[in-house]
Amino acid sequence: MLQILLIAFRNLLAHRRRTALLGAAIAGVTAVLVILMGVTNGMKATMLESATTLMSGHVNVGGFYKVTAGQSAPVVTQYPKLIEVLRKEVPELDYVSQRGRGWAKLVSDTGSMQVGIGGIDVEGEQGFRKVVQVREGKLEDLKEPGTILIFEEQAKKLEVKVGDTLTLSAPTMRGVNNTLDVRVVAIAANIGMMSAWNTFVPSKSLRDLYQLKEDTTGAIFLYLKDMRDIPKVQQRLREKLPTVGFTLMDNDPRAFWMKFDVVNREGWTGQKLDITNWEDEISFVKWVVTALGAITTGLTFLLLVVIAVGIMNTLWIAIRERTREIGTLRAIGMQRGRVLVMFLTEALMLSLASTLTGAAAASALCTFINAQHVVAPQVIQVMLLTEHWFLKVEPGSVAFAVTLITVAAMIVSLVPSFLAARMKPVTAMHHIG
Repeated sequence: MLQILLIAFRNLLAHRRRTALLGAAIAGVTAVLVILMGVTNGMKATMLESATTLMSGHVNVGGFYKVTAGQSAPVVTQYPKLIEVLRKEVPELDYVSQRGRGWAKLVSDTGSMQVGIGGIDVEGEQGFRKVVQVREGKLEDLKEPGTILIFEEQAKKLEVKVGDTLTLSAPTMRGVNNTLDVRVVAIAANIGMMSAWNTFVPSKSLRDLYQLKEDTTGAIFLYLKDMRDIPKVQQRLREKLPTVGFTLMDNDPRAFWMKFDVVNREGWTGQKLDITNWEDEISFVKWVVTALGAITTGLTFLLLVVIAVGIMNTLWIAIRERTREIGTLRAIGMQRGRVLVMFLTEALMLSLASTLTGAAAASALCTFINAQHVVAPQVIQVMLLTEHWFLKVEPGSVAFAVTLITVAAMIVSLVPSFLAARMKPVTAMHHIG
C-alpha cells in the first residue's frame, strides 16, 4: 500500500500544473460551500438570539382576552398567579420574564408610523442587553414611566433623537382611542426586519396606554436551560394548566398577531391561554432561512457537477498519457485491483488535500469577517437580522463539506479508474501517445 501511495504522490507532483488547477477548483468549491453554510448557520443563530429577545421566549404562555365574542386583545390576566404555577411545573426553567404586547400609531412632529409595542421591565430582562445595542441614550432609563426605546431606522423616519417626545395612539379593549406621550431615552442599532416594527416601553406605560390592570400582561416568556426541552415543556404545560383552572386555545404554530381573525370568529368570551415556542412566533420570517437553504442546496449540486466533470476529464487525460505506464505495471505483475486503487488513491489525495485547504481558508475568512464587524448592505440586513455580516462556522458543517466533496470526487473517479484497470498489458504497452 505504501508503494501505491508513493506512486500516486509522485504522479501528482509530476503534473503540477494540472494538479494545481484541479486542486484549486476543488478547494474553491469547498470554500464556497463552507461560506454558504456559515451564512445559513449565522442567520439561524442570529434569528434565534434576536427572536428570543425581541419577540419571544423559548416557550411562551400568552393568550387572548375577549370582552365580547368579536373583539379580542393579546393579554393575560392575573399573570403573577400564572408565573407561580409555571415556576412549579417547569423545573427546566432558567429564568422567566413578562412582556406586554400592543400595536399602536407612533407620532412625531414630522411623521408617524405603525409599530408593535413591547412592554418590558428592563431590569428583569437578562438577555435584552446582549442583543439590543444602544447607540444613543441609556437602556437603564427605560425603567422610568413614560419612556420609549426605538431603533435607528425608526428614529430616522420620525426625525427624532434622544430627549424628544413622541405620542402613542391606540384603541383600548373597550374600543376607545387613547394616547400616551413618551420620551425617547434610547435609540438602538437596527436588528434587520425584527427592529422594523418593534419598540419598547416600560410595562406600566403600556398598561396605561391600554388602561389595563396592574396584574395584566401580554405573555410570559420562559427561557430554558436546555432548548432541547422545549417540546416536552410545551406538552407538559398543555396537560397541567387545564387542571389548575386555565383554559387553553388549540395549538396553532403561528405568531400571535396572525391569530386575531381566527380568535375573533370564535364565540367564547373571557380568557384563553395560548402556548407557543420561539419558532412559532417567528414563523413569518423562517422563509428566509428556508430559501437560503434551498439556494445553498442548488449551488452545491451545480458545483459538484462542475467538479465531477473536471475530475473525470482530468483522469481521462491522465490515463491516456499513462497508458504505457499502466501496461508496464500490469506486465510486471500489478493486479487490476491495485491499478484501480492507485488511481483512486490519486483522486483521494488530491480531493482530500484540496477540500481541507478550501475549508481552512473559508473558516479563516469567516473568522476575519466576523472580527472586522463588516456592515452588510441595508437590503441584506433585513435578511441577516443584524447590521453586520455574521458567518457561523460549525465543525459539523466543515466536516460535512469536506466529506461530501471528497466522497463525490471518489465516486466520479471510479469509472475512469475501473477502465484503466481493465486495460490489457499488451495493448497498453503498444499504445502510442
